[in-house]
Amino acid sequence: MDESTIIIIVAVVLLLLLLLVAYVKTSPNQALVISGWPRKRPKFLVGTGGLRLPGLQKVDRLYLGQLSVDIKTDSPVPTSDFINVDVDAVAKVRIDPNNIATAAANFLGKSREQIAAEIRDSLQGNMREIIGTQDLRSLNVDRDGFSNQIQEKAAPDMAKLGIEILSCNIQSITDGEGLIHALGADNTCKITKDASINKANAERDVAIARAEASKQANDARVAAETEIAIKNTELAIKQADLKKQADTQTAIADAAYEIQRQEQAREINIKTVEAEAAKSIKQQERQKEINRLTVEAEVERAKQEQLLREQEIAIQQKLLEAQVNKQADAAKYQKEVDAAAELEQRKRQAEAERYEAEQKAAAVKAQAEAALFAKQQEAAGIKAVGEAEAAAIKAKGEAEAIAMDKKAEAYKKYNGAAIAEMMVKILPDVAAKVAEPLTTINDVHVYGTSGSEASGISGNVPVVMRQTMEVIKEATGVDMAKIMESNTQIIAGEAKIKK
Repeated sequence: MDESTIIIIVAVVLLLLLLLVAYVKTSPNQALVISGWPRKRPKFLVGTGGLRLPGLQKVDRLYLGQLSVDIKTDSPVPTSDFINVDVDAVAKVRIDPNNIATAAANFLGKSREQIAAEIRDSLQGNMREIIGTQDLRSLNVDRDGFSNQIQEKAAPDMAKLGIEILSCNIQSITDGEGLIHALGADNTCKITKDASINKANAERDVAIARAEASKQANDARVAAETEIAIKNTELAIKQADLKKQADTQTAIADAAYEIQRQEQAREINIKTVEAEAAKSIKQQERQKEINRLTVEAEVERAKQEQLLREQEIAIQQKLLEAQVNKQADAAKYQKEVDAAAELEQRKRQAEAERYEAEQKAAAVKAQAEAALFAKQQEAAGIKAVGEAEAAAIKAKGEAEAIAMDKKAEAYKKYNGAAIAEMMVKILPDVAAKVAEPLTTINDVHVYGTSGSEASGISGNVPVVMRQTMEVIKEATGVDMAKIMESNTQIIAGEAKIKK
């Protein structure tokens, strides 16, 4: 930590300490008086805080709360009627918040007891002056007025001291001669006497009132009964007159009612006829209007139905055209799909037949080459042994004859199934040999119309088989077609025999 930082920290700490020492605060019931250099006038703080310069300014406290001052006369004081009395009162005062400067000049640095003692002297003097202007009876009867006079009398003097009088209450008023007690006893006797007289007068008045009330009640009862009888008589007479008048009025009313009823009936009949005629005319006009509106509605409905039928026909035509076009498009699309499928199928079938023909030609070719190679080897062997085998020719011929006999016998034992099996076994080799020349062909294109491509290819199969039979016959000397034909006849004969 460098020196400047330490200096700053020390300065801040000192400043905080100075603020703690210099800052003073007070409560709402106390005033702080800050005086000293450089102020010319003191500063007053109430319920707040402030700064003061330690060593240069002084802080004094002044109590602003309520003070109770006991005001008593030290010696009896004569009243206006020269009766010595002792008065005990209590005044509630405080330092006027609006005149703190004056109060501070008079009471600064003094305790509450000292302030109360100084105020007490002034208030006692004012109270003694007021007592001298009042008589004894007034002092006892109007104590509130007495206390108000004390406050009014002492207020200017208290204002000069910076004090405000809050209230003043008279506690007691006494005299050394017992006159207040005597006045009370005399007043008590008077009150008792007045009460007795008032009671007797009240009892007398009650008796008189009761008698008068009884008499008045009896007179009132007799008068009431007489009045009731008179009233009953008058009532009967009046009821008879009223009945007579009522009967007369009833007869007149009945006659008038009958006349009025007949008039009303005639008027009602006239009104009814007129109303029926007007109603009939109105109904006729309304029916005409209804008929006109009905015709117009029917015409409008017919127009709307015609428009609706035309719209339905147009919609049906559009639906029919759409359906025909849809069917035509579907048929066209189906034909295109069928044609494409048929073309694809023909291509695949042609490729299959071509591959099969190639395989058969290859087999036939291989078999022919094998037979030719065998014959060449056999001829070479015969030529090699030459005459060495001449002696064996006879034996060989005999062996071949025997073998031929065996083969003939074996062939005789073969039936149509065995021959067919032999034919099936050698046909792939024959077909391969026949199709061998076709292996040199890369592409085959078939042209024709009306499905003639497939029929032409399938028609070439018997031709190829017939040519294959001829090749076998030329190469080996065996006529496979005759063998098949003869065996077929044998099989047919055997089938007939079995049946």
